[in-house]
Amino acid sequence: MADEKTESIDFLVDRTNLYHEESFTDLRIASIRRLTPVKPDGSPDKTRKTLFVGHTNLITPNGPLPIQNIIQAKELQQAIKKFPEAMQSAMERLVEEAKKHKQQEDSRIIVPGR
Repeated sequence: MADEKTESIDFLVDRTNLYHEESFTDLRIASIRRLTPVKPDGSPDKTRKTLFVGHTNLITPNGPLPIQNIIQAKELQQAIKKFPEAMQSAMERLVEEAKKHKQQEDSRIIVPGR
């Protein structure tokens, strides 16, 4: 084991891409993260825009399925209003990806005699 080399992982923080994160939830369905850009000293970075990310879980027979999506908003009230649309869009993308994956898997099945 002494001869095994451990793989090096880069744990450096990108000091040019720091955000202060706040979370808002209705304790039911919606979770919205507000990511406010900051400088390395923690002061607001007015040169970049605030990001809003919506999260929710879809309940499936196999358990909860987390979905998330960027919400195009400038303020929290706008993000709350646009949350349903953003989650619907994320769900539709997820369904399309699942369909494509299923089609790929189905096309790999070799049926004897064909």
